[in-house]
Amino acid sequence: MSLPLPSLPLNASQPLTTDSGGGLGADLRTIFDQDPAAHHWLEVLCCYPGLHAIAAHRLAHWLHTRHVPFFPRLIAAVARCLTGIEIHPGAQLGRGVFIDHGMGVVIGETAIVGDYTLIYQGATLGGTGKETGKRHPSVGNHVVIGAGAKVLGNIAIGDYARIGAGSVVLRAVPAHCTAVGVPSRNVCKCNTATAPLEHGQLPDVEAITLRQLLD
Repeated sequence: MSLPLPSLPLNASQPLTTDSGGGLGADLRTIFDQDPAAHHWLEVLCCYPGLHAIAAHRLAHWLHTRHVPFFPRLIAAVARCLTGIEIHPGAQLGRGVFIDHGMGVVIGETAIVGDYTLIYQGATLGGTGKETGKRHPSVGNHVVIGAGAKVLGNIAIGDYARIGAGSVVLRAVPAHCTAVGVPSRNVCKCNTATAPLEHGQLPDVEAITLRQLLD
């Protein structure tokens, strides 16, 4: 029998942000909303590496923004060893970000991840070279990034977009669209709002094109 989640400080009317001040309450509630395997708050608190990595990152990012040397990277390195998730202290994570399973997730220094984004294992938010400045993706709110997806470069991923598992995304994805394939193609006639977690309903762009050619 599952026990109720304890009362946590979370103001539902508070506007969405993309900083590291989301708080543990929003992160916990997001896990219960997104993961049907989450049954008890103590289980989630102790056994979810994505939650641990994000909690460590919020501390590391707080120190990083105050120009504290060495310790932010040390916290990130320790978190990577314990969770298998690497988040640079400079990355900006919004409220309620959920890294599900999480092993192999990499989030680069200048990446921005919006509120209530869901990231699966093996995903990368990375750069494409040795350029300086903003070189990692900016991800909007309520985005789903599938397992093994690679989102590379200073590109924008719109709100409610989806990145299909195994896709390599090298260009911007508009809001409410789905990026699938290697390299990815944007498909904007899809069900990102009504069924954001139904990965089996992702469109097969190549099959659609072949059918059109045959017709």
